[in-house]
Amino acid sequence: MKPTLVLALVLTALSSFARAQEAVPESERKLALEIYEELVETDTTHSTGDTTVAANKIAARLRAGGVPAPDIVVLGPSPKKGNLVARLRGSGAEKPLILLAHLDVVEAKREDWSVDPFVLLEQDGYYYGRGTLDDKAMAAIFTTIVLRLAREQTPLRRDVILALTADEEGGTENGVDWLLRERRELVDGALVINEGGGGWMRGGKYLVLAMQSSEKTYMDFALRVTDKGGHSSLPTKENPIYRLAAGLSRLEKLVFPVEQNEVTRAFLQRAAVTESKEIGAAMRALAANPNDLVAARRLSRETRYNALIRTTCVATQVDAGHARNALPQSATANVNCRILPGHSAEEVRKTLAKALADPKIELALDEREIAGPKATVDAAFLKTVEKVTAQVFPGVPVVPTMSSGATDSKYFRLAGIPAYGVSGIFIDIDDMRAHGRDERVGVKQFQEGQEFLWRLVGELSASAR
Repeated sequence: MKPTLVLALVLTALSSFARAQEAVPESERKLALEIYEELVETDTTHSTGDTTVAANKIAARLRAGGVPAPDIVVLGPSPKKGNLVARLRGSGAEKPLILLAHLDVVEAKREDWSVDPFVLLEQDGYYYGRGTLDDKAMAAIFTTIVLRLAREQTPLRRDVILALTADEEGGTENGVDWLLRERRELVDGALVINEGGGGWMRGGKYLVLAMQSSEKTYMDFALRVTDKGGHSSLPTKENPIYRLAAGLSRLEKLVFPVEQNEVTRAFLQRAAVTESKEIGAAMRALAANPNDLVAARRLSRETRYNALIRTTCVATQVDAGHARNALPQSATANVNCRILPGHSAEEVRKTLAKALADPKIELALDEREIAGPKATVDAAFLKTVEKVTAQVFPGVPVVPTMSSGATDSKYFRLAGIPAYGVSGIFIDIDDMRAHGRDERVGVKQFQEGQEFLWRLVGELSASAR
């Protein structure tokens, strides 16, 4: 090969990598907003929506944007539960990077909102609409990134896979689970970037950038008491409602022990600087000594930290009786648990049974167990996130976190593929509206998230280093 040709190839690669570090131009911001609007205004709720419609809209954009048609598929277990998977081909020097976001959203009733939840509204410095935060912001940004990489023909050292999936929010046909079981070759890779992280701010001040490295296991347990029933004018001692209520009262007092893992310990150490002197001191003390009971009691009074340092179980639904003038024949309750990594559902079931202290209360696991994998932090990935954070958010520390909620990252982690929640989109930690009324994302924060993720994807996939 001629020296001039070698030099030209090197300069091309370096130029591409330099572009990966540039600020996102206005044209890319407009495109991201256009896709964002299209997704928010496509109903993808479980009851009346259709993720296949949304997936096909993105597929059309990708085909028009230069992604080869054979590398774009929309597939799923049923007609309305489509998942989009698209692949940009790289050199194959490293295994693929997966950009993951879910297309489905939780339910939203117009009468519950002050705005139309299925119209993207820009107002008072925010974008309002169902899914603006969870998770159509990342879906729009990732799609825009893939389109830019394709348009600029950026040399990649690995394939970049865009996966926009269904039923993360609790439907029965979870897209990631289905893809990994049925078509793993489409989404197999070395690393996943997903939701679950993001930035925390308070009063406009940026505190930390959270990098979700682990999560608790979501698990529901069904409690049931039965009896023969009878006429309400002839009450008996064996009343399922009273028996279940007594058991739930005992369960209310159950407190799981304090535990730490690699992720939560790093969080306590790094996030202490964002808290008050008292709470920060307790965080540092517990990180240094997991047996510090004083620090544990102080943090347990804070809801978000209590959920961080122990398994939690709470009654969320009850149902009983069949008529106002009849003794109840049954009483049931749902107990929702968020289990720390390393513990099985059966282990927690035994703990619940002991707390209920009544063999007549039937207790059963209400779903297929998906045990949480070990909580770990990859030092190399953390270093990359810190590098990009320093570029976009100078002075903001990166903090590994363990989510108390659930994301689709768990399926990848259980499949042996590292997955991290990191978005660069900051939200007010005292006004988090995901799943709630008037869900919103700051306009500035959306744009910053696009900048952050563009740089991060460039660091993780561009050929020149």
